[in-house]
Amino acid sequence: MRYVPLDTPKPISKIGLGTWQFGSREWGYGPEYERRAAEIVRRALDLGVTLFDTAELYGFGRSERILGAALGDDRAKVVVASKIFPLLPVAPVVQQRAVASAARLGVDGIDLYQVHQANPVVADTTTMRGMRSLQDVGLVGEVGVSNYGLRRWRFAEAALGRRVLSNQVRYSMIDRGPEEDLIPYAEQAGRIVIAYSPLAQGFLSGRYDATNPPAGAVRRANPYFLPENLERGTQLIATLREVADAHDATPSQIALAYVLRHPNVVAIPGASGVEQMERNAAAAEIDLADDEYAALVAAAHAFRPVTGLAAVPRMVRARLGK
Repeated sequence: MRYVPLDTPKPISKIGLGTWQFGSREWGYGPEYERRAAEIVRRALDLGVTLFDTAELYGFGRSERILGAALGDDRAKVVVASKIFPLLPVAPVVQQRAVASAARLGVDGIDLYQVHQANPVVADTTTMRGMRSLQDVGLVGEVGVSNYGLRRWRFAEAALGRRVLSNQVRYSMIDRGPEEDLIPYAEQAGRIVIAYSPLAQGFLSGRYDATNPPAGAVRRANPYFLPENLERGTQLIATLREVADAHDATPSQIALAYVLRHPNVVAIPGASGVEQMERNAAAAEIDLADDEYAALVAAAHAFRPVTGLAAVPRMVRARLGK
């Protein structure tokens, strides 16, 4: 395993484990998944993974409970990250919710406590006042944000009066917005971009095509999995396979290596089982050659999916089977 080259109390692994699916039925993993979740966490620890990300919203607290129980006595050795859902995130509420998350996780302190979304009404001045108080009493180590643009990330940091270590955003080969400003800022300022959905919810795995769409409510709600977009992604997946063959790897591992090429980026893919966790962790060791990276960039730029409002009628027809 490789780690982010930053001065943090605990090392932060380049591959973490995202646990949205823990306790959440919408992924369609079935009733046995809770038992497998514990096995995934234990194997991640064996592989040197130190970043475990959850949120109070995931499974309405169940993800935090499952993760905390699975980590057991190792909770103090790793970076446990959670997120507050920004419903009225004023200072007293931030403090109360952090206490509740810590209790569910079974920890004395949350290593990285993040604001899940920017609230359009409540200013970060009051939210960060709550975060600062949590840091002062030792309940929170580092503060992070999620789904923030660069300007608001920097404003949140000014409001906190300390570093806001991380910004957790959607980042993958086909969601490359963070490359424009967030990643350069993180590298310049000594911050971290945490990439969620680094495999575009499995689109980049090569497992799905127009004749084999995914199951589960989460993926069915993602326009990338429209039959038309799966067809449009054929060449992109072919390029991933070509690079993967050169490394004796899988397309998913190459897609992860793409985002990890940036030194201040970590990825938090989920895992449906122990074997997938092992493959994800191994991706941290893959070094892409310059020409391979250039080929992936070109293939990603050439992919033109139907998204936004244009995708809505297509998704309705796909849901109705028409």
